[in-house]
Amino acid sequence: MQKLNQEKVLLERAVADYNELNQKVEDNLVLLEMAVEAQDEDSFKEVKGDLANIRARIEDLELKSLLNGELDGNGAYLSLHAGAGGTESQDWASILLRMYTRYAEKQGYKVEVLSINEGEEAGIKSASLLIQGPYAYGNLKAESGVHRLVRISPFDSNARRHTSFASVLTWPEINDEVNIDVKDEEVRIDTYRSSGAGGQHVNKTDSAIRITHIPTGIVVTCQNQRSQHENRAFAWKMLKAQLYEREIEKRKADLNAIAGEKKANEWGSQIRSYVLHPYQLAKDHRTEFETGNPAAVLDGDLSGFIHAFLRDKALEGKAAEKGPE
Repeated sequence: MQKLNQEKVLLERAVADYNELNQKVEDNLVLLEMAVEAQDEDSFKEVKGDLANIRARIEDLELKSLLNGELDGNGAYLSLHAGAGGTESQDWASILLRMYTRYAEKQGYKVEVLSINEGEEAGIKSASLLIQGPYAYGNLKAESGVHRLVRISPFDSNARRHTSFASVLTWPEINDEVNIDVKDEEVRIDTYRSSGAGGQHVNKTDSAIRITHIPTGIVVTCQNQRSQHENRAFAWKMLKAQLYEREIEKRKADLNAIAGEKKANEWGSQIRSYVLHPYQLAKDHRTEFETGNPAAVLDGDLSGFIHAFLRDKALEGKAAEKGPE
């Protein structure tokens, strides 16, 4: 029933969005007709002003129509890891953490920090988030991969240009009804003292949990719940969700192989560059989508990149369905 209710909410929202857009178009057509008859310049300007909003709403609905994957409507787990380079990369990871937090806020999503490992001088070494809201995973699945930053380093007294890397991994939140069988001998569970904020209790007890799934090498951590028991339960949920998503991806890969698709797996490869010096550019290397305003992107404006990614995936899916020529 919970799954059906979630589907019902998403469908009702889609219908309401379409009806709202359709009504706005009809209202503007009536206003345009009246403006033509009366030669009313103010009405013409009003219609012209509304066109930009209508285009934006159409693009938004087109984006949502591409989110038709089995798990796209779910919430998302997102983990960040600084690359090699010490303080530079750790600062870059913290910038990405802010970027995704800002994006989620703009979408009306709920963000919960599950774990965070602070850098020694600045930034973060790693962090895990739970982002909940309609189609959170469908949108954020575009972000998995390595992100590259080029800038004048604020930590270099000689003001030299530095390149930093950080990796992002997203996977869908799954409900408790999904049955993932994980054998005890396949995991290693470690407890440790939390290093981030969380009050005296969190910092003075070994309440944080790290679970390592030995066959796949998947590692999940949780430290921001109230007790070790709650952290353990959340870490298990994260692990099972990631194993479930891996199984879904395996099924898709098998289907693509059957369809004759031979595209190389790009998991973990560099997907996007953010250049702040000597010029301003943010570019996705998978879709070739780019913008000359990286500051807006780093403030959470990811819609262009996500839309381009989903459109490319939709075209790939259609090509796979047709099969080889």
